[in-house]
Amino acid sequence: MSEPTRRARAQRVQATRRPRRRRIVTVAVVFVVVAALVGGAAWWRLDGNISRLDISGALSSDRPTPVDADPTNILLIGSDTRAGQGTSDANSVSGARSDTTLVAHLSGDRKHVTVVSIPRDSMVPMPPGCDAKVPKQQWPLQQFNAAFSQGGPACLINTIEANTGIFINHFAVVDFNGFKGMVDALGGVPVCTPVAIDDPKAHLKLAAGRHTLNGTQALGYVRVRYTEGDGSDLGRIKRQQAFLSSIVQEATRTSLLLRPDRLYGFLDAATKSLTTDEDLGLGTMRDLATSVQSVGVKNVAFVTVPVEPYVNDANRVQWTSAAESLWKTIRTDQPINEPTKRPTPTASQAPLTVSPADVAGVVVVNATGVDGLAKQEADALLVQGFPLVTTDSTTDRTDGVLVQYTSGQEQAARTVAAAFPGAKTEKADGLGTTIRVVIGPGSKTVVELPNRLGTDPIPTPSVSPPSPQKAIEARTADQDICA
Repeated sequence: MSEPTRRARAQRVQATRRPRRRRIVTVAVVFVVVAALVGGAAWWRLDGNISRLDISGALSSDRPTPVDADPTNILLIGSDTRAGQGTSDANSVSGARSDTTLVAHLSGDRKHVTVVSIPRDSMVPMPPGCDAKVPKQQWPLQQFNAAFSQGGPACLINTIEANTGIFINHFAVVDFNGFKGMVDALGGVPVCTPVAIDDPKAHLKLAAGRHTLNGTQALGYVRVRYTEGDGSDLGRIKRQQAFLSSIVQEATRTSLLLRPDRLYGFLDAATKSLTTDEDLGLGTMRDLATSVQSVGVKNVAFVTVPVEPYVNDANRVQWTSAAESLWKTIRTDQPINEPTKRPTPTASQAPLTVSPADVAGVVVVNATGVDGLAKQEADALLVQGFPLVTTDSTTDRTDGVLVQYTSGQEQAARTVAAAFPGAKTEKADGLGTTIRVVIGPGSKTVVELPNRLGTDPIPTPSVSPPSPQKAIEARTADQDICA
């Protein structure tokens, strides 16, 4: 074949290849554009599913100050009706009932998530008529779940923030009908019941053991109350927490995020059931979900506000002193399932080197809530030769006795701590020469010092400290569902 012939043939082949390459590139571009349009349409539809509610005008002007870090607190409300029904009127949810209330805390470093269940039967101070302009000192005790039915998410947020000191960043109301669709989109969720359940009100009948529930069964399971266990809301909360743990495990096990079809079905059901504040759109939800994607199920903890029977009605409950410790943990952005670092014990074997008369000042702080306890302990110190003892109180609850001092006052602190059996000591800033004694639940009353001054007997105690607080029990999302 001659050189001109080869050249002409090559040109014909090249001319044929160019349109083919162009067609391939064109098809690829069209595919990407179509995929983007479909994705955009899906995103638009999902975002459009969500009802939004403007509650800014109904929120209290005296709200807690958000912390400087980046923790996020989201109020989650399980309701028997979809709040708002597509409207933006904050009053459009009046009359709806909140069956379940959770506060989800996402830590600032996004290394842990804590989900707090608030018992619906709790008696707490609440604004009368949900009017947050009424001074908090005038708020009467009311049943907690009345807040949502009286004034919707705004009333509930005002009540929670006033009683916990926690700033609520967002809220989401989940309609129980949408909840069923979310479970079905997962292909069912495994549960474990130690006893048989037969609850006509919940339309649920299960034998004891493990089951995989569909959406309708799951809704009955999380709402069972009167025919299972002791019939209390606390028993139902435990089942709800176990169920939420199972959802987290199931979504992880089935790689939900890697199955677009199932993920879309899940998100479609979820968004159709949601009413949120105006700032909690799908984009914000995506950003929050992305920020915690590496948390891991072992760092997702479920905990219930510690309660005890309400003094005026055995069918209601009131928060115990341990509840403040829980809320403080959330406020300070600490993991609920990590042990708190304890102060070091006072060395009681070595002889005391500072006389009570040489201790410049002592302040006894009552952290028990029991009236008169700080004065009683202060009088017991004064009679032993301490020249200046004052009293104070705090709402923080820490078990036992903590003696705080600044650098250079270690020996004076040892003398003071020796008067309180089992006291712990801790360095603190800003006290000067004053020794601070914090008396908490489970503390012991003042005893006689070996180097005391004077001979007058220590006054007989007339007030006793309360028992130590019960430890806050947390369930992590990786626990076995039968645990």
